Amino acid sequence: MSRNAKINTLLLVLVAALAVIPLVFGLGDHKEEPFAGADAEAETAITEIDPDYEPWFSPLYEPPSGEIESALFALQAAIGAGVLAYYFGLRRGRRQGEARALARPRTEVGADADTGDEAVSERRRV
Repeated sequence: MSRNAKINTLLLVLVAALAVIPLVFGLGDHKEEPFAGADAEAETAITEIDPDYEPWFSPLYEPPSGEIESALFALQAAIGAGVLAYYFGLRRGRRQGEARALARPRTEVGADADTGDEAVSERRRV
């Protein structure tokens, strides 16, 4: 197994462990919503510190349920990941195209079939 394969396998195992360990050990069982986001945790902490606190802003759209809110968050994350993947794929493709263009040997073209003249052409970089 190559060094890169070992590193990738180790990283995959670590990510899986991060996802499974909280479920196996029951971390968060003492909470009403064990896997609530940081926003909900912050709101709870603020109301415990200062019960009379009023937020400066209100949300533009309040989803009717937590499931819809989670779905919208996942959609937002998927769109962002798609944009990033497109950008990095485009950059990699351009880099590979440039490398291929530079790796091609410059060739001379012989006699032109129509005129019989000798012509020398270079490939254009794309």
